[in-house]
Amino acid sequence: MEKILVPLIILTPVFLGVLSVPLTDPLPSLRFVVIGDWGGIPLPPFYTKQETLVAEEMGKVVNSWGAHFVLSVGDNFYYDGVQDVTDPRFKATFESVYNADSLLDVPWYVIAGNHDHNGNVSAQIAYSNVSARWNYPELYYDRVFSVPGTNVSVRLLLLDTVTLCGNSDDFLTGQPAGPVSRRTADKQLEWLEEKLSGAQEQYVVVAGHYPVWSVAEHGPTHCLIHHVDPLLKKYKATAYMCGHDHNLQYLQDEAGIGHILSGAGNFMENSRKHEDEVPEGYLRFFQGDAESMGGFVYVNVTPKEMNITYIQPGGKSLFQTTLPPRFA
Repeated sequence: MEKILVPLIILTPVFLGVLSVPLTDPLPSLRFVVIGDWGGIPLPPFYTKQETLVAEEMGKVVNSWGAHFVLSVGDNFYYDGVQDVTDPRFKATFESVYNADSLLDVPWYVIAGNHDHNGNVSAQIAYSNVSARWNYPELYYDRVFSVPGTNVSVRLLLLDTVTLCGNSDDFLTGQPAGPVSRRTADKQLEWLEEKLSGAQEQYVVVAGHYPVWSVAEHGPTHCLIHHVDPLLKKYKATAYMCGHDHNLQYLQDEAGIGHILSGAGNFMENSRKHEDEVPEGYLRFFQGDAESMGGFVYVNVTPKEMNITYIQPGGKSLFQTTLPPRFA
């Protein structure tokens, strides 16, 4: 896989709340935003107040701190995805909302959520040929990024957890119903293990829509606990990034793998109904307060560490933590 080098836009150190990303660190870094469940609503104006506030804050943060890309972890269009590549939702919910000058040249790497699979996911893939910043080549794929000016790199493995585990109905049960095709699901798992087993990068991030672990409304995804979590641990992944539950969470397992849940792009839910199903000590941070109006995660990767900061509209930094490289 050829490494991707993207020019970094404006970098000006700023301070958010009581926490700050160490932007004065002399080490070069790779910077990106993680956002999920940002997909507006299916009626005019096709976006929510929370989505616009989160988008505005993203624009401010990227203008100040810079970003090489945005990682979108699914549920890009509520509630039934899009119909075709000309669907007006692409403009109304995406292009016209994430329209800050600082975001216009920042590429998005996209995967689908359960609501996207209610519509035409192939149309979202095809939209990659329409929008220069929308990158969605296949249902699941990988990318390798270099930390500029170094020989340190980050491998990003983007899953389609719906074809892997099945779709789910948010109003009935939080658990996916099982894959439509076991053969297709197994093929994706084989791909994931092959990529993980051969990964030589200092940081390896796996991303999917469904969480492995979550204390919130949908809770842990049993399918991923059974099929994906053992691979994350066996091959020493750095982190798993996801959405699905409409809040912000950071969990860390006994192997030191960070579970970064960023599902607060459009709605907020304050439920912790599945807290008893998550091993004690995993949950390190939770924000589901509707008054916070959502948020996103900003990741800053240096040769020394991966810095993770949770940010809400208004410029408040809610939580910060770091993860080490897989090897020196």
